[in-house]
Amino acid sequence: MAASDQPDARPIGVFDSGIGGLTVVSALRRLLPNESIYYLGDTARLPYGGKSPATVQRYSLEIAALLLEQNAKTIVVACNTASALALPLLRETIPVAVTGMIAPGAQAATAATRNGHIGVIGTRATIKSGAYERALREQNAEVRVTARACPLLVPLIEEGWLESEITDKILMQYLQPLLDDGVDTLVLGCTHYPLLRPAISRLLGRAITLVDAAENCAAELRHLLEREGMNAPPEQMGQLQVALTDPPDSFLQIANEALQLEVGEIQLRQL
Repeated sequence: MAASDQPDARPIGVFDSGIGGLTVVSALRRLLPNESIYYLGDTARLPYGGKSPATVQRYSLEIAALLLEQNAKTIVVACNTASALALPLLRETIPVAVTGMIAPGAQAATAATRNGHIGVIGTRATIKSGAYERALREQNAEVRVTARACPLLVPLIEEGWLESEITDKILMQYLQPLLDDGVDTLVLGCTHYPLLRPAISRLLGRAITLVDAAENCAAELRHLLEREGMNAPPEQMGQLQVALTDPPDSFLQIANEALQLEVGEIQLRQL
């Protein structure tokens, strides 16, 4: 892809299996305020975390095709499960650059760790794929990785139980073995999990460095846009359009309040 001197006003396409990927949108809005974003949440078929690799790949290709119909100049896979299982296929198949969640998170974690022992939490599918272990060891072959699936966290987040005694107890049930194992860095390997960052920080204290893959994905995308000459015009006020494949539930309001996003009228897109 050749870099261009001309600004590129086309939107960034972002997708997730649901609404959790709005954590990535929030990070993009902070870092790239003049970029327009078209976000597509596949709420009709969530969650992806329990689906087979072949199904996640098919869904990802279908959603990416809808983003290309919106003239997306690049696509962000704001879903760790789809990043783990479908990213190579997307990069082979579609004609624009694709940014996933795994590599940016791995780069930040290996830079942050002091003792070389990194914990990863995510959905069953993400953890089972081994994608974070591979990405972390590509960064540093000596790193030790302890990964843990946390399937109860997404339902708690979608209920809006971001600060509750029940959530704290379940978090510690998942996190205590990682602490006992000696991790000093924890990758939040699901786009829902940044909504629990305040609770996790409170429970773990300052000894554990939290790595939010959403923030690092946004930073990687900024570098891509600069490198390929695809930045929006500097005077442009970036717009956010959110589309879903099924009507939104109460989690959209929870996410909006937690992330302080201005989400206007929601489009419904049929697959």
